[in-house]
Amino acid sequence: MEQSAKIYRDLDRILVTKEEIAKKVKELGQQITRDYEGKQPVLVCILKGAAIFFSDLIREIDLPLTADFMAISSYGSATKTSGVVRVLKDLDHDILGKDVIIVEDIVDTGVTLSYLRSMLLHRGAASIKVAALLDKTARRQVTDLLVDYVCFDIPDAFVVGYGLDYAQVYRNLPDIGVLSPGIYEK
Repeated sequence: MEQSAKIYRDLDRILVTKEEIAKKVKELGQQITRDYEGKQPVLVCILKGAAIFFSDLIREIDLPLTADFMAISSYGSATKTSGVVRVLKDLDHDILGKDVIIVEDIVDTGVTLSYLRSMLLHRGAASIKVAALLDKTARRQVTDLLVDYVCFDIPDAFVVGYGLDYAQVYRNLPDIGVLSPGIYEK
């Protein structure tokens, strides 16, 4: 998709290009491969936003691994978290005694991820690490939250693309861009 495509018109600017994303995802996959050598981690994709990142990331990890999926909501159609975390789709498999890597599109306030980590630890995971495409530390409310693997630290801006959405739109952008405020401030 070219940047002249209609869907790009709603962006103020491109924050991260598809080329930069591909490079970082490859590097992250190599790092996870080194860190988990001799292990078989369970990678948990947080739907829907992380699906594209997850798909690209697992193809860069040279290990036997298993994949599972969860859908968590704390935003709905809003641009800010409600603080109430709901599990919309739970894991299909037991994680007792397993090394788990949560794959998330963006870490913002940390409320949702903190809740999720706690829930999975309670289920008996041997270890839990977090891999995030984007980390927006300026908005962090859970200050002791550790994000183990991060592709990009970003400023406090409303971003879409590469799986991230606004009201379920823009996930198909291959780049990550800052959405024009006029789109969501109606």
